[in-house]
Amino acid sequence: MRFLNDIKPQYDLTYDDVFMVPSRSAVGSRQAVDLSTPDGTGTTIPLVVANMTAIAGRRMAETVARRGGLVVIPQDIPIDVVTDVVSWVKGRHLVLDTPIVLTPHSTVADALALLPKRAHGAGVVVEGGRPVGVVTESDLSGVDRFTQLTEVMSRELLLLDADIDPREAFNRLDAAHRKLAPAVDAEGRLAGILTRKGALRATLYTPATDARGRLRIAAAVGVNGDVPGRAKALLDAGVDTLVVDTAHGHQESMINALKAVRALDPQVPIVAGNIVAAEGVRDLVEAGADIIKVGVGPGAMCTTRMMTGVGRPQFSAVLECAAEARRLGKHVWADGGVRHPRDVAMALAAGASNVMVGSWFAGTFESPGDLQHTADGRPYKESFGMASARAVRNRTAEESAYDRARKGLFEEGISTSRMFLDPVRPGVEDLIDSIIAGVRSSCTYAGAASLEEFHQRAVVGVQSAAGYAEGKPLHASWS
Repeated sequence: MRFLNDIKPQYDLTYDDVFMVPSRSAVGSRQAVDLSTPDGTGTTIPLVVANMTAIAGRRMAETVARRGGLVVIPQDIPIDVVTDVVSWVKGRHLVLDTPIVLTPHSTVADALALLPKRAHGAGVVVEGGRPVGVVTESDLSGVDRFTQLTEVMSRELLLLDADIDPREAFNRLDAAHRKLAPAVDAEGRLAGILTRKGALRATLYTPATDARGRLRIAAAVGVNGDVPGRAKALLDAGVDTLVVDTAHGHQESMINALKAVRALDPQVPIVAGNIVAAEGVRDLVEAGADIIKVGVGPGAMCTTRMMTGVGRPQFSAVLECAAEARRLGKHVWADGGVRHPRDVAMALAAGASNVMVGSWFAGTFESPGDLQHTADGRPYKESFGMASARAVRNRTAEESAYDRARKGLFEEGISTSRMFLDPVRPGVEDLIDSIIAGVRSSCTYAGAASLEEFHQRAVVGVQSAAGYAEGKPLHASWS
């Protein structure tokens, strides 16, 4: 990357402060751009879901990995639960979505409680392992909540073979005017569910898979307690990337934790952070990190900068740290501060190999929280920062009441926030579509066919607040 007219600014920059200048391009199609990352994590799109309890769970991990990204399970989840999640995700189908399974004698209330857990919005009614009906919200509207599903389910089923080619599946669904259909194995037992969009996406994305062809998943450890013990348990569980995580990554506890994890000789990438300067990159790489997590304070749930004055504008932090990591043969993840697809593109232009997304994905069907509604009916999920009092309570549940109360006095994050579901893009895949479309277009504007070429060819300028405002679309007439 180079700055326009080779004029490097004398102050640090956020994503809002910069823009990209188009260059001569021989890349004829957005789909010709290879978005796989070179950092060893196996992602085929440069997106990692942050290790936040309100965002990163099994549904998110399955869905994002199927589209080529990676989810990091948080450090405060019990190891037996993480082991179960890893096993579950690795058992998921690479094309079919996991269905919501109900019985004919389940009630409308049962169905309504489960349908918001998946973006496809349908439940498959199963008897003897075989699908006998499908229910959607429209089937349940205005029906008594104690009514059994056998009375309201749709019985005329289009069944797909579990190993059907995605393009053929799309054509069959389109011809039948169906948005979705159950998929069955050779014995006729339910294997999954596939929507028209899901079939289409299966032709556009490549899943992030391990050497055995299973979906990838990552998990985090902290820097206190039995770090090598938990790290070994996660490795034994089969995680594909290990993240050593703390808010202030440039400290002795992190360096000691990293050395202990490296001593285990893990055969997966080790990520460590967070830091914002080249010196931190050098020290963490020397301690054993393969990838450095960059970002202090840019996250939507983080109050660190307002509480402490500590942090750094994210674009400049990523630019400096990525340059140092490249010099050492390593990589960085840009963690936090992305609100629009353009921000993801700017982070990649600055040299990040992957971009971490947190709160942006909190308001989706796939995030772990229950779907709630405001008084006027707007759906939302609750989100909270990982340094907030709420997160600290969860993380210190086994400590004494005194120690928990003392730690609860100090917080650097928002304990509760409503993240509204976008009515146009309510699922994480909808957001991924939007982000990846933007990133692919950015690459073609730069004349880049890969992320490495994008970083090499990107020409970036600095803009005023008015320049940023000029680029925003208007959703209503300005007259």
